[in-house]
Amino acid sequence: MAAFGQAGAFRPVEVGPGKRVADMTIDILSGSSQDVICPQMARHSKSSGTKGARPPEKRTDEIFYLTGKRRGACLCEEVWYEGREVVKYNLAYINHRRCSVDNGRVLGYDNSRDYHHRHYMGHVEKIEFPGYAALASHFQNELQELWRLEDEEGH
Repeated sequence: MAAFGQAGAFRPVEVGPGKRVADMTIDILSGSSQDVICPQMARHSKSSGTKGARPPEKRTDEIFYLTGKRRGACLCEEVWYEGREVVKYNLAYINHRRCSVDNGRVLGYDNSRDYHHRHYMGHVEKIEFPGYAALASHFQNELQELWRLEDEEGH
């Protein structure tokens, strides 16, 4: 099973007529069997009809809505590539009950505004980019710790 941020991390698989599930459950992220992820958006890519330089290709575009004690929250992953290189990304844990600023983004990483940065509860700070796979792994670890703290607080 792939981890968050690795190729094929949340690849939906057919499980019946018109139904899809992710090959990863929230158990990998939180260790809890009470929270479940449901994929709502699948990967898609767009190609330019023009010749010459192609725009980055969006290969990952997924939102996973959480249930259980995190009902209403979601995890988002968007990744754009040029060839094999990640050129743009967005990782986010959004929970409006935990964070009323920054569109509910409790924790997130992206490289919009032409620099790599971390969002946490409305604050933004510049970060060093270790590569997408390493950053996604760090996001997953940080998310596990955040959820552990939320569980201890009773949220």
